[in-house]
Amino acid sequence: MAKKVAVVTGASAGIGLHTALGLARAEMRVVMVGRHSRRTEAARRFVTDQVPGAEVETALADFSTLDAVRALAADILTRHDRLDVLVNNAGLISPRYAVSAEGYELTVAVNHLAPFLLTNLLLDRLKASAPARVVTVASQAHRGARLDLATMTHPAGWTSLSAYGRSKLANILFTRALAARLDPAMVTVCCLHPGVIATDIGDRAGSLAGLGWRLAKTFLPGPDKGARTSIFLATVADPTPFHGAYVIGETIAEPDAAARDDRVATALWEESARLVGL
Repeated sequence: MAKKVAVVTGASAGIGLHTALGLARAEMRVVMVGRHSRRTEAARRFVTDQVPGAEVETALADFSTLDAVRALAADILTRHDRLDVLVNNAGLISPRYAVSAEGYELTVAVNHLAPFLLTNLLLDRLKASAPARVVTVASQAHRGARLDLATMTHPAGWTSLSAYGRSKLANILFTRALAARLDPAMVTVCCLHPGVIATDIGDRAGSLAGLGWRLAKTFLPGPDKGARTSIFLATVADPTPFHGAYVIGETIAEPDAAARDDRVATALWEESARLVGL
């Protein structure tokens, strides 16, 4: 029987690296996606050192440009005639206002629009490999966030943390909208909060916030702990109870009311599809 194939984005460090490690231990063939070739190759070697005989590949993409996402999807589809698991893990907290190659606010572009496009481009292959799974790393940072679709790509009153919260709210709404379109017996879709984990994501979240994050990291659990829920959802024997759900640990949790609004989820899907050219 052919090995299951899993794609993990943002896999060169942190939670993504340890997610890839966990899936390699689960005897999946893992494609580790990163931005930088040297860093991603070092991550691949880390996994193969820990799991001798593991089948691990790298793929490169900078999620700040949608053309790179399209090229990544084409690369994966060329290499693999099956795809069992997609873990949308890549994300950032931008220290200052910036825009993507398409001119969209960078945080929502990288954290939401890129995985939205990648998932849609890989969806037919996931369906053909059924039962398959899409796991998206969201965050409790969505709580209190508000999403104005009219200004989503050019928000007023921008701060690094408010932009991150909006993008994580978008992750949950995307999961709900995608789940509504899919038969969970074919492709199960879910999202999660990994915990407050000592990674580098907050290091550059503005001067004060970044400093606070670097100090707090000393007391936080490591990325191996942060990967546990992603690994669980990617490997649990029956994932269908988690279809469309927001998960903390191994338990379905209730996100903010704004993240449970199916009308907004549908509108976000339609606007995201327009923005990425689907």
